[in-house]
Amino acid sequence: MPAKDKKHGFLKKWLRLIVRVVLFLFTIHLLYLILLIWVMPPITLTQISGILAGDGYKQKNIYLKNINPQTALAFIASEDQRFAEHNGFDWESIQKAIEHNKENPDRVRGASTISQQVAKNVFLWQGRSWFRKGLEVYSTFMIELFWSKRRILEIYLNVAETGRGIYGIEAAAQHYFRKPASKLTNTEAARIVACLPNPKVYSVAKPGPFVKRRTQWILRQMQFLRGEPNIESLLFKAQTK
Repeated sequence: MPAKDKKHGFLKKWLRLIVRVVLFLFTIHLLYLILLIWVMPPITLTQISGILAGDGYKQKNIYLKNINPQTALAFIASEDQRFAEHNGFDWESIQKAIEHNKENPDRVRGASTISQQVAKNVFLWQGRSWFRKGLEVYSTFMIELFWSKRRILEIYLNVAETGRGIYGIEAAAQHYFRKPASKLTNTEAARIVACLPNPKVYSVAKPGPFVKRRTQWILRQMQFLRGEPNIESLLFKAQTK
């Protein structure tokens, strides 16, 4: 067999293998994504990396109907005020972030929605590569396609890192305030959320100037969002479901 034909056969064999691997991973991802419509994620790569880093692991699942709607509102007010309206991507915020980062390269601002954060935290690893970002876009599209907004928010409130080795609002409420998430006051919820930009650095228990300012900002944003039909429907229907 000529060397050219051997090389061609070798490339075809590798191409078939790559296609099979991609189809296998796509199928596994799709099945797991569908399973999570009803089941909470058992553990995530972010949580595993935290355990391996020695951060520990505290997490307790809670359904959205058992969370004070004002606590859920605090997360929306801080992280994604258009959550109830967009399809997974807040294009207006993305454009503003691009313009800000061009003018302030030393102070990069993100524009990830709650849906994107769920995609990243549940299915992917932490990182900033274009490859990981591409997988995040794909996973975000898929969860918006298969999950309800209530389910996305519910999983987010259970997997978001709320402290070193602490994941989810229920574990945070019990760790910081010795009470369930259903009993958190607006200020307590806002303080937990205020630390989300970097929960391993900012302290809920001993809030510094940044956390105090951000807590007050979140409380004001919550006030502005109260009465918004889409958000009210999302939160209070979830409470009674």
